[in-house]
Amino acid sequence: MPRPKKKPASAELSKTPTGITGFDEITRGGLPTGRPSLICGEAGAGKTLFSIEFIVRGATEFGEPGVIMAFEEKAEDLETNVSSLGFDLRKLQKDGLVYIDHVHIDRSEIEETGEYDLDGLFIRLGYAIDSIGAKRVVLDTIENLFGGLSNDGILRAELRRLFRWLKDKGVTTLITGEKGDRHLTRQGLEEYVSDCVILLQHRVQAQISTRLLRVVKYRGSLHGTNEYPFLIDEEGISVLPVTSLHLDKEISTQRVSSGIPTLDDMLSGKGFFRGSSILVSGTAGTGKTSIAAYFADSACKRRERCLYFAFEESPQQIVRNMRSIDIDLQDHINKGLLQIHAARPTTYGLEMHLVNIHKLVRKFKPRTVILDPITNLTTIGNMMEVKSMLIRLIDFLQQEGITVMFTALVFNNDSSLQADEGVSSLVDSWILVRDIESNGERNRGIYIMKSRGMHHSNQVREFVITQSGLELVDVYLGANGILVGSAREAQQLSEATGVEFRSHALTRKDREIERKRAVLEAKIASLKEEFESVEEELSKSFYEEDLRREIMEKNRLHATEKRNARNTGNGKSK
Repeated sequence: MPRPKKKPASAELSKTPTGITGFDEITRGGLPTGRPSLICGEAGAGKTLFSIEFIVRGATEFGEPGVIMAFEEKAEDLETNVSSLGFDLRKLQKDGLVYIDHVHIDRSEIEETGEYDLDGLFIRLGYAIDSIGAKRVVLDTIENLFGGLSNDGILRAELRRLFRWLKDKGVTTLITGEKGDRHLTRQGLEEYVSDCVILLQHRVQAQISTRLLRVVKYRGSLHGTNEYPFLIDEEGISVLPVTSLHLDKEISTQRVSSGIPTLDDMLSGKGFFRGSSILVSGTAGTGKTSIAAYFADSACKRRERCLYFAFEESPQQIVRNMRSIDIDLQDHINKGLLQIHAARPTTYGLEMHLVNIHKLVRKFKPRTVILDPITNLTTIGNMMEVKSMLIRLIDFLQQEGITVMFTALVFNNDSSLQADEGVSSLVDSWILVRDIESNGERNRGIYIMKSRGMHHSNQVREFVITQSGLELVDVYLGANGILVGSAREAQQLSEATGVEFRSHALTRKDREIERKRAVLEAKIASLKEEFESVEEELSKSFYEEDLRREIMEKNRLHATEKRNARNTGNGKSK
């Protein structure tokens, strides 16, 4: 007898997408095509909703009609129950995309004589499949088929026959089952004959409920093996695929402003890297929310969407409070650029908050996300659990190229500072705002503890909140240390007064110099005039002397000529 040929190593298992957010990513494609899968869990875990969404998504998004065979709830009840999720089963039935059949099984009518079989079910299910050309089938729940049987041999034989019949029909089937005491299901056999087994759990710890999903097995396919939180809301089921998060995200060198020019100056004048994570921590009342609001305002002014998660204040409170520092967040909300989602941390568990953030980010598609404050999450989990959640959140947001800012409350004690440092190690930039108490005043100082990949200031600046907004000003160093608040203003006034005094003194000296220069120049002019007068007198004397000499010489010569003439006349007469 020849051996059957092996499948090529490159052949992959064909999969049918469920359309359920996150689940197809975990299973790398969905449920095994043409094979039965089992979804089990305790009452209220969400098995029926998961199954019906599988049918509805198939009919509306993938063009695959489906059959729902219910053994507990009537068609009318199912239609009503899932209408809150936005699923209109009645319309889908009219369009021939969904076939709902309610099969009532009376346990008192089940015979345990060996004649019990599922032939009637096969006929009924086969008719439903063929009537609409169904590609997907849901059986809800399987315990109702065998709940009245105590003969394990018949139960096992019929259960195997059911799964074999479904495979032969080539339909992708999802079977719901209730969780047993020692097994995943009551009979404990379904989990072995199913090709894919999904376990749903609904945990309640510290009065906070969390829904979790785990793929127990998946024949012929790799899949995520962790427990994944999932959310049921008006849009259906959303699963958070944490195993898809890796350190392979792209990075950006583009800068985004903090909204505070003087803070940007401390960050080499350009602000934060786009897609980075920022932590603003500080004691109560230091202005963390104000910094976050300015960051949101700056993003909206760039025409970018911002998603703001508030864990302490309502949206109305935040909008009102920020008007006092000259920010109108309501205008951004009206323009659709800003969404503020406010909820107490105790509303959900940590995982549910994470799922909700994922869901809103996927829907709103923001460029900036703000969580204010993350320390409130410690009311529903310890610091390690919060850190684990934030790691996954940061990885997700950075994978999407979204800039995220966290605010965190710290106290003036060592344990809280250590907790803050535990969170700060996750982020790219860390800004610390602290109280500076001096001269009977409480002022604020701001530090940049770190900012990866950029030059940043190591100076302490005074953080001032005014009606005109936020500003960082230089601190002054005095004999007793840093001067802030009124001490800084007094020092500034003193320096300004000193400058004025120096200016006045210089002006007075300039006038004295000018006066002395004028007196000196007057003296010089007088001496020059006196010199010129003397010089003129001397020149006159010299001129008169020369003239006198000239006249005397002329007179002498004239006298000599006369004498010579007389002598000549006397000689002729002789």
